[in-house]
Amino acid sequence: MKKLFAFAVLVAITFAGCGNDVPVEPEKDNNKTEIPADYEPLKLTVPVTNNWIYEGQPEITITAQNPNDGEMPAEVKVYFYTDKKKQLDIVEFTDSVPAKQKKNLVVKPNVTLEPGFYKATCAVNGKIARSFVFGVNPSQIVSEPDMQPDFNEFWDATIAELESIDMNATLTEIPAKSSSARKVYLVELQSIPDTPGGEPVIVRGYYCEPQDGEKHPVLIHFYGYDDQKPTSKASCPSGGSSAKYAEFYFSTRGQVLNNRPASLREPDGKGDFVNIYGDWFAYNFGQRESYYYRGAFMDCVQAVRFMATRPTSDMNNLFAEGSSQGGAFSYAAAALSPYPFTAIAPCVAFLGDFPDYFNIVSWPGSTAKENQGSMSDEEMYEFLSYFDTKNLATRINCAVMACSGLQDGTCPPHTNLAPFNNLKNEDKVMYYYPEMKHEIPSDWSGKYNTFFKERTK
Repeated sequence: MKKLFAFAVLVAITFAGCGNDVPVEPEKDNNKTEIPADYEPLKLTVPVTNNWIYEGQPEITITAQNPNDGEMPAEVKVYFYTDKKKQLDIVEFTDSVPAKQKKNLVVKPNVTLEPGFYKATCAVNGKIARSFVFGVNPSQIVSEPDMQPDFNEFWDATIAELESIDMNATLTEIPAKSSSARKVYLVELQSIPDTPGGEPVIVRGYYCEPQDGEKHPVLIHFYGYDDQKPTSKASCPSGGSSAKYAEFYFSTRGQVLNNRPASLREPDGKGDFVNIYGDWFAYNFGQRESYYYRGAFMDCVQAVRFMATRPTSDMNNLFAEGSSQGGAFSYAAAALSPYPFTAIAPCVAFLGDFPDYFNIVSWPGSTAKENQGSMSDEEMYEFLSYFDTKNLATRINCAVMACSGLQDGTCPPHTNLAPFNNLKNEDKVMYYYPEMKHEIPSDWSGKYNTFFKERTK
């Protein structure tokens, strides 16, 4: 498990996914042109073209460099697959590369590719040059909402239950992180019980409060999937030298701040905080009223409600961002919050389009299958539909800036597009990173800060 901290924690779990597998090795061809035994192989590259997003049929270029003194044959074979690993086409032809020269070998599929994500495995003379995922007309991909008839009723009732709970906010200053511009606090809030009728759950975050007495735009950062047995210290922000935002770095139940002993937090005078949920995706799987993400989504809403109580919060300018699970939380907060968001920025978002998700990569489908019990597949997907970001997106009206790594084998691009394409608001933009796996782009914070600034009222 790999953890990235960039004002939002992203845990990138490496699984065999469509961004990493090589589905088929090139077949040996006994009739291929003979290559002199003393010749060096062609040097092969497959450059990124069109950001690997095509508004029409793709055209892939394999660049072959011949280091030899004589002409070199090039037996080209390119396999095309769906993101669900179904082979669609094999393109093959023979060409040649002049001595000491480069040549572009251009490949087009023989079949028409419908809107979607695909994988190409490119080989020349039996050697794989590159295997990668690309998109065709992704804005036209349809991930039809599959919410149950009582979807909105379920969430409205859950929100009403949360509003009946006294959040009982407790603020403990972290002096080492505070500055003259902003004080930094550990905040503890009561949130919805794990099971209706139970005891409220305490959740936590680090809050940066401006000290100038003015109202400031609100920015909430949601964290990605945590380690069950963490060894890293929970990152605490600094007050800094300016007060651009009133900010909340928020952890849902059992994760990050709520999953760290005192030794792995900034000194706050508190004891150890322990995760009681095990693997969060599996916690009470199949039980809609007590599933982990029912509580976690309400934790995110409680974070918004907390910010609304603070004197320096301008709730007319409300923003959120997060990566992976934090991206899903950004969608959930915007969908379920009683305070309308101005804009959100989900990055490589988790929890999108479960029926397709489970057929593209192995996790979290493997965890779902392990905890499916007596549920049929249809019943399992009906249960998961309440927590699917593609369905939550139908409740969102704010501006959205999102991103996807095309080679992401944890939250593959199809799952990122599922909620994005179901958004009602046309003020939205998706950034594709053609070579990126499950990670936060280095330019992401700059991008979303600009996006938020342009929409601040």
